[in-house]
Amino acid sequence: MSPRTPAAEVAPLFDGSRLTLARRLAGLRKSDLAGRVDKSPTAVAAWESGAKRPTAATVAQLALSLSVDPGFFAVRADDVAALSATPHFRSLRSTSQLARDQAFAYGQVAVDVVASLERHVEFPEPAVPALPVPVDDPAGDGPERAARLVRERWGIGPGPCGHLVRLLENHGVLVVFSPPQAASVDAYSFDSGLRPVVVLNPVKHDYYRQRFDVAHELGHLVMHGDAEPGGRAVEDQAHRFAAELLMPADQVRDLLPASMGGAVWPTLARLKEQWGVSIQALLYRARWLGRLGDVSYRNAMTTISTRGWRRSEPGLVAAIEQPSLLPRAVELLAQEGIDDTLLIRQCRVPAGLFRTVTARTPESHVPERDATRARVVSILERRPPRE
Repeated sequence: MSPRTPAAEVAPLFDGSRLTLARRLAGLRKSDLAGRVDKSPTAVAAWESGAKRPTAATVAQLALSLSVDPGFFAVRADDVAALSATPHFRSLRSTSQLARDQAFAYGQVAVDVVASLERHVEFPEPAVPALPVPVDDPAGDGPERAARLVRERWGIGPGPCGHLVRLLENHGVLVVFSPPQAASVDAYSFDSGLRPVVVLNPVKHDYYRQRFDVAHELGHLVMHGDAEPGGRAVEDQAHRFAAELLMPADQVRDLLPASMGGAVWPTLARLKEQWGVSIQALLYRARWLGRLGDVSYRNAMTTISTRGWRRSEPGLVAAIEQPSLLPRAVELLAQEGIDDTLLIRQCRVPAGLFRTVTARTPESHVPERDATRARVVSILERRPPRE
């Protein structure tokens, strides 16, 4: 285990935004943290705002209560919290503010990690096109134009998109899995000011649905830099962007079914594998493009439900797409004699979070049925008690 940073060294360099970050990672309100350190919520608020600075003894107490090294609270070269835009979460009603704060804090830690690794390795420069689309124009074709712009700028030729996660990483987007404790929050995205970030749900083990999630979040990054997150119009536009990016209208319209008779289900299954999208996405696309009428679409979705495919469709690809930008960087540095212990010490983030951020695959020890639990639990490590 790396040596702990003395609290006395950290106290003069204490950054209140780092305390906010740690508190949110632990899933705590100011009053909860105040109770843990036997101080008032007003004192916690003053430390976080920078109005007051805690003593070295209090820094040590805060670190112990939050399961972080005191060095976590030290000022950084870039204030990620100040630079980051508000994330785009799928539904503001289905997740609590505490859960959203925790998820956002995790995304900011991921940016911390990549910023630290960039001292040793060179990552692709961010190259995400910007095409703002007004949310008060639901009938406009802005989302489709934005998707076509991305395909053009990123050199995506005719046909299906390839490995979508790798495509984003090659253009400077940080893609990571969230920890299983935060699985109640679906995929989300934000611009950190240093590079765009997409955080994927760790329990959605479905290749086809995951690709749509990635495309959806890319849509937010392209179109909604200044839009208020969480609104129905914003989410609908990201959905349309993803559909056009993965299934361009001029390429798939004539391939989609115009009725649900005959051998349509095998045809849909083939299209699913060819384009890397779910059957449900194909059906929705067929209705949106006017190939399927409303009645045919509803009947098809009833069949989907009857077969139990709403949550788990049959498909040939079992393995989800994996990020490789950070895992590969860690592997390359290890070959140069810089192991993850040294990197963790430099990042000053908990070892468990570092390894989650830099993992190729999500942690999966939390069953999917627990992903909707309402209680927010800490994603920080708990240290074993001293003997």
